[in-house]
Amino acid sequence: MLQSSLYAIISVIIVSLLSIIVAIPLLLKKKVSEKILLFLLSISVGVLLSTVFLEFLPEIIEQGYTTLTAIYILAGFIALFLIEKLVHWKHQCGSKNVGHAHAYSLAPINLIGDAIHNFIDGLVIAGAFVVNTAVGIAATISVIFHEIPQEISDFGVLLYSGLSKKKALTFNFITATTAIVGTILGLILASKIGGFTTFILPFAAGNFLYIAATNLLPQLHRHCKLKDSLIHISAILLGIVLIVIVTLFAPHLH
Repeated sequence: MLQSSLYAIISVIIVSLLSIIVAIPLLLKKKVSEKILLFLLSISVGVLLSTVFLEFLPEIIEQGYTTLTAIYILAGFIALFLIEKLVHWKHQCGSKNVGHAHAYSLAPINLIGDAIHNFIDGLVIAGAFVVNTAVGIAATISVIFHEIPQEISDFGVLLYSGLSKKKALTFNFITATTAIVGTILGLILASKIGGFTTFILPFAAGNFLYIAATNLLPQLHRHCKLKDSLIHISAILLGIVLIVIVTLFAPHLH
């Protein structure tokens, strides 16, 4: 448990530091290439889906797949849907404002939604490492790849809302640290509650399926050129290969 806790803390710190690292291009120039973002999104799709089907589901089935397990998966899917609904609803309610006042209102909405999302990522990383190191590594890779384009987007929203680059970077980093809080809480729950991993892996599977199916794939469908499609498919396969490598060539970590 001590070793898995250490791995989980190190992993979530790396994930949190991404909020600063990925913002560097926006500090140097105003826009990141859309092709680069779509390439990262495509890799993320492959990583998320393969983590669910190659790492999470085998562990879930080994623990015993029940109706309650299915409910946990659905809960993970619906939880992110509700969070996004809340954020979008708040955004729409503020749309009656105009100009800079409206833009500025986007900052707290974005930060709250991002903080909750990062907190859940932290719980997932903790639960995954408690199961075994290989599952933890796969979960961390998945979080990293879907966080990179998200953090770039979030930083851009904060700049658009009128915050200075320094403030946007600071607030973005603060919300990223909620992942650390989530991991610490997850490790505590795992040590106190025997059924924590029985819940968190199906819940995480639902989370990852939601992100891939509703956030990422629709973005890729907007770009229909053959060249773009081939690049996206290749990147998705690359993401799958990353997790296959973890699954096949790190058996001693299980």
